Amino acid sequence: MKILSAAQTRDADAYTIAQEPISSLDLMERAATALVQWLEQHFQRERPFYIFCGPGNNGGDGLAAARLLHQRAYDVYVFLTGPEQKRSADFTQNLERLPEEISQANLQSPEDFPALSTQAVVLDALFGSRLTRPLEGIYAQLVAHLNSGSATVVAVDIPSGLFADEPTPPGSQVVQAAYTVSFEQPKLAFLLPASGTYVGEWQVVPIGLHPGFLQQVPSPYALVTLHKIKQLLRPRLKFSHKGTFGHALLIGGSYGKMGAATLAAQAALRAGLGLLTVQVPQAGYSILQTAVPEAMALIDAHEFHFSTFPSDLKKYDCLGIGPGLGQAEESRVAMEQLFRNPLPPLVLDADALNLLAADRMLLTNLPADSILTPHPKEFERLVGPAKNDFHRLQLLHSFCREHQCFVVLKGAHTCIGTPSGEFYFNSTGNAGMATGGTGDVLTGILTGLRAQGYSALETCLLGVYLHGLAGDVAAEKEGQISLIASDLYRYLGAAFQRVLQQEK
Repeated sequence: MKILSAAQTRDADAYTIAQEPISSLDLMERAATALVQWLEQHFQRERPFYIFCGPGNNGGDGLAAARLLHQRAYDVYVFLTGPEQKRSADFTQNLERLPEEISQANLQSPEDFPALSTQAVVLDALFGSRLTRPLEGIYAQLVAHLNSGSATVVAVDIPSGLFADEPTPPGSQVVQAAYTVSFEQPKLAFLLPASGTYVGEWQVVPIGLHPGFLQQVPSPYALVTLHKIKQLLRPRLKFSHKGTFGHALLIGGSYGKMGAATLAAQAALRAGLGLLTVQVPQAGYSILQTAVPEAMALIDAHEFHFSTFPSDLKKYDCLGIGPGLGQAEESRVAMEQLFRNPLPPLVLDADALNLLAADRMLLTNLPADSILTPHPKEFERLVGPAKNDFHRLQLLHSFCREHQCFVVLKGAHTCIGTPSGEFYFNSTGNAGMATGGTGDVLTGILTGLRAQGYSALETCLLGVYLHGLAGDVAAEKEGQISLIASDLYRYLGAAFQRVLQQEK
């Protein structure tokens, strides 16, 4: 699913109006109907709706929703803001359509603001995605009032005060929504940490924007959906054998961190890998053989950490390096020597990334199409600090292009950066996955998929989505609070099944 800018969304509206054809007022009615259908599914009729409308088309959406909610026997109270001369044409027409039975009030000062009970549902229809400057005056005061209450706040399309595709200025007043119902496409701001905190749980509802426009409009940003994953996942054929599904070498583990290597190993196997060899220091031999009997053990010359690569790497279809590796000098030297030779596809994580960050020559020699899986702090060590989330995307774009690599920048909506400048945001996963070891599981999944012959991009898309989906299945069974990293590979099979069942 493409993620459009605010300007592209306006163009989509205009294209739909011209090509369908449909009036702008009827398109607004379509949007309001989709919004109200969502509201009906989430809120009982005993809960009153307080609808705050700005003077533009976002306010027009709110007025249309007020009328439709009233028709469905909800108690509705409408509050208008802004001077009459700034009202849009569609706002004005929807105001004229509002039944007399619906209570209306014009908010001129903070003394006019209503008290809001815990049972109240606030519909924020003040400002939409076209906002280009921070809220001021009565608008800022009203947002502060809404945020200070205990009512449930639902934002129409985007929380008022939030910029859709650029940083919202620090200190701005922004509606803190519990839910955001967005029309047709999500906004980029929903997917980034600083701005996403204002959005709450978000849902996209279709409003029938013209598919021809959505197909042809270019955007570097996309949300990875189940539909995309179903297209990528390959079936396992009847006469396949273990050699069909690749042989990966996973290098990791050090004294006190052997668990990271075993987590990655279990995940690689659960990702469908045919054969797995794991190289660990001598201290990890019995741990590995006991914890992951399906894996073959390759023992390093050093007792406590990784020091040398095996001489024959050609027999491996993918090389995964990093989980629990440590940052010993011998490990850095081995990495330097490794990059001088032709290599199978690489997946690098954790201390492998820290070694790259500490030695820029290693980074310069990074093989093309490598997959790197940093969390934000590891990424900062590679590229330097970011001014904000949008600047971090610029840094990601430059890094992937310069090194011709794929970067899986981990987060609530993990972002996959590509050498071609495209960004893919993940749509699965939950806060229960914010626990030690889940990144090691992701490394194993990616290593296992890459060894099976998926391209670097396919590996990233599949691996990140399935990793998050396994977390979602685990959270359903175990709860988010009690979720641990090993739950992810335990439920990875169920995640695959969900994708395959959807396919049928």
